[in-house]
Amino acid sequence: SFGVIADIQYADAEDGYDFGGVRRRYYRQSLNLLRDAVEAWATEKPPLAFVLQLGDSIDGLNARSGEAEGALGQVLAALGRLPVPVHHTWGNHEFYNFSRACLMHTGLNSRPAGAMAGLPAEDCQAYHFSPATRFRVIVLDAYDLSILGREPDSPRYHESLQLLREKNPNDNLNSPAGLEEPRFVEFNGGFSQAQLDWFNEVLKFSDENQEKVVVMGHLPIHPDASDRVCLAWNYEDALSVIHSHRCVVCFLAGHLHDGGYCLDSHGVHHLTLEGVIETPPESNAFGTIYVYEDKMILKGRGRISDRVMHF
Repeated sequence: SFGVIADIQYADAEDGYDFGGVRRRYYRQSLNLLRDAVEAWATEKPPLAFVLQLGDSIDGLNARSGEAEGALGQVLAALGRLPVPVHHTWGNHEFYNFSRACLMHTGLNSRPAGAMAGLPAEDCQAYHFSPATRFRVIVLDAYDLSILGREPDSPRYHESLQLLREKNPNDNLNSPAGLEEPRFVEFNGGFSQAQLDWFNEVLKFSDENQEKVVVMGHLPIHPDASDRVCLAWNYEDALSVIHSHRCVVCFLAGHLHDGGYCLDSHGVHHLTLEGVIETPPESNAFGTIYVYEDKMILKGRGRISDRVMHF
């Protein structure tokens, strides 16, 4: 079994609202909800094997108040009370606070030390691990293609900016207004070809070894588990890699605070978790996933529903 949580977005700030001024955001409270989740996970019997933190651990507000390191320290301290590893994927709010180079030297870099064979570029936060026989978890970096967190003189930044400008003529690149493909906004990103090639190789290995694979990334990759805005830029490319193999049973994402779910045409479950940040203080938003030979059972807390995912 393992824990799942998304979009904590902690900041030591008064409650606010989303960019539309509609949805309440509980910045300070999110840390208390995280601590409650950690407490619940710590009492699980049998104990959890690990926890997946699906990105946006702290809010972009911290960058403006100079509190980024302190806020991240609080979140990592809460998660550090768990006696099991926590695997992190990086979201847009991580990049509002830190450059990619900086993040490599924080506790959010959960990629194992020492080179794993054939990993994508050094600063791509993608890796995989096998917590049990014939079961593998793959962490994807959905901001590998992005103008967030990249140095403006880097080739990847230029490639990403060019793609974004081709698809989004708006002055404000965070605005999806009038776009045919509204996911092409600055707060999203995508997967480089190098990462997709690596992903394909890992899945090939898992096919050959009859493994079941869970994939996680901050951005959803299926339109039926998301709205049209919150998808990864080149979600179709990631889906086509998954669909060319038999081993993937589930894709876990965050980013869309409302959450989402679908079972796709190839029998893959796409689960987008509700965000902690928009969860009122009397509720919560985390879950535990129990893995069996032929299914996974999600026991959700608060806003996250229970779910049985057969494979």
